[in-house]
Amino acid sequence: MNSLADNTIMLKVKAGDLDKMGLLFERYHRPLYGFLFHMTYQRETSEDLVQQVFYKMLKYRETFTATGEFVHWMYSIARNAIKDQGKSLKQRVKHENTDDHTERLSGGLTPEEYLEKKQAKLGLYKAMEKLSDSHREVLTLSKFQELKYQEIAHILDISEIAVKTRAHRAMQELKSIYEKTER
Repeated sequence: MNSLADNTIMLKVKAGDLDKMGLLFERYHRPLYGFLFHMTYQRETSEDLVQQVFYKMLKYRETFTATGEFVHWMYSIARNAIKDQGKSLKQRVKHENTDDHTERLSGGLTPEEYLEKKQAKLGLYKAMEKLSDSHREVLTLSKFQELKYQEIAHILDISEIAVKTRAHRAMQELKSIYEKTER
């Protein structure tokens, strides 16, 4: 995404052109949903949180300064929305596989390969659920949202070195948990 264009669009929203928020929604509702889903593992809660985040962006549009990138501001609001939800991430319901249907339609895999891939993915998700919130958050932002460490540092308000360290430790912890569950 073009962060300059995103900032410009958000500045127009801030100035009162509220229809422009639709452009940002079209660009970011899916990545935002993905982030929220990987943090909560609840489909309906994640959908509700997406709506809350966009509502809060409209409500607090005056706080957008365009000194940073729009996505940093958006993910900061999303992180706060999760905290505001008041639900412990440890009380999540069973993981829902959102891309299962898409994989089935893609074809190309034998039934055995499909089952093996699905089981490996489910094992990974179960291992992710066991990570601490901070480790799951940094892995979600870096691996699923494909943000750079510098961007994650800005969102989490920590140093880039701290993000790298947290990501490395999270990967080690994830590997350990995954190996234990695969035995």
